[in-house]
Amino acid sequence: MVSTEQTRPRRTSPRVTFVVVAAASVVFSLMLSLVTPVLPTIQHDLHTSATTVTWVLTAWLLSSSVATPIMGRIGDEIGKDRMLLIALAAIAGGCLLAALAPSVAILIVARVLQGFGGAVFPIAFGIIRDEFPAERVPSAVGVMAAVIAAATGLGVVLAGPIVTALDWRYLFWIPMAAAVIIGVFTWRLIPAPARRTHARINWLSGVLLSGWLVALLLPLSEGVAWGWTAAKTLALFAAALVLFLAWTFAELRSSNPLIDMRMMRLPAVWTTNLVALLFGAAMYGIFTFLPQFTQTPRASGYGFGASVTKAGLLMVPLLGAMAVFGSVSGPLTRWVSAKAQLLVGAGLNTVASLAIAVRHDAEWTVAVEGAVFGIGLGLVYSSIINLIVQSVPRHQTGVASGMNTNIRTIGASIGTAVVGAVIAAHPAAGGLPAESGYTESFVITAVAGAAALVLALLVPAVRKPDRPRQPEVLPDLSPAEI
Repeated sequence: MVSTEQTRPRRTSPRVTFVVVAAASVVFSLMLSLVTPVLPTIQHDLHTSATTVTWVLTAWLLSSSVATPIMGRIGDEIGKDRMLLIALAAIAGGCLLAALAPSVAILIVARVLQGFGGAVFPIAFGIIRDEFPAERVPSAVGVMAAVIAAATGLGVVLAGPIVTALDWRYLFWIPMAAAVIIGVFTWRLIPAPARRTHARINWLSGVLLSGWLVALLLPLSEGVAWGWTAAKTLALFAAALVLFLAWTFAELRSSNPLIDMRMMRLPAVWTTNLVALLFGAAMYGIFTFLPQFTQTPRASGYGFGASVTKAGLLMVPLLGAMAVFGSVSGPLTRWVSAKAQLLVGAGLNTVASLAIAVRHDAEWTVAVEGAVFGIGLGLVYSSIINLIVQSVPRHQTGVASGMNTNIRTIGASIGTAVVGAVIAAHPAAGGLPAESGYTESFVITAVAGAAALVLALLVPAVRKPDRPRQPEVLPDLSPAEI
């Protein structure tokens, strides 16, 4: 049975609230990209193998994938202000443990703890929808999506200078300090919701959801090392399918589902989530491997021999374009629908990926192509979140945006796994990948972008934000469930 209780009134303005939740989202976004460029340094310093050090990324990915939808739902129940504090505490605690880690095993545990900060994303979008007037929600969501996307790539730029001037452990000391400071502002400034919904959490669904996500993402992350036809790879994929079916059955049968499958059947939700899956694959395929391409020594016949710092600087046009166009995406919805922006963005992603695959012999061409890709990312990222937030009931904003984020993460896992496998399958002399491996990989990201473009045609347009709001009712819901 669902009930509500009154909580304290708003204590601050929506603008200040936005700044605080945006800062929290930036800190979590940096947790992936800050570490990626310096894995070889961490491997050497902690005396571990290349295979083992990849778990520094895999552990974070698995943890955030499991925690994001579950903690997003809990945030809808116990109060988004409280859950934001919990997420920031997880980030700060994980960073402290990582900064002090004497071994790679401890570092991996720390990354698992950091991953629980994934609740920041759905909570941020839920707070925006609660605190902003309806006509301003698309603009605020667009800017927030742009901030998250830009911060995800910003870590690639910042990692080199931080490690050069200080040490790789400061990649955790600095975010830890930021998380603590933001936590203080969250406690002082973020309002509790005017009403808080109370309902029993379906922990069985949570366990099943965690099980199929882990069983799916683990072989996707390790398939290259294990072999795609290895017994444990196939066994885990089979387990993921069985657990997914069990989870779906449990959710459909539950009177208090963790993920309301009727909500997931809404046309705007399932189509946008499929686009997010492909978008995540294309986005992270470029984010992860374009810097690696630029760091390849010129003696190999391709690449620019860039340092970690210079490789990050070559990504600046992409990140800048993504931040600018993601920021203007929300205000543009007054004249250009979110669906139209989604189509344009997916088209630009496809064209830019093909251009990178075909022509990558000069730094300036890669920078320009990256900027075009960034324009597409900004439009796609913001429009996806806007479509989700505007298409579900207010009380399910957290779980819906959390699941969308999770699906994009799964897409990122698939994209990085496939691209990594293709590159690894094209070795050249000296142990470096052959140029053809990168060329084929960027073509794959283009194919993912083209598929997202086709699926985006199926996304229904949502009502304009400045029109009177209609009652938010899901199909087949009883009055008690509403």
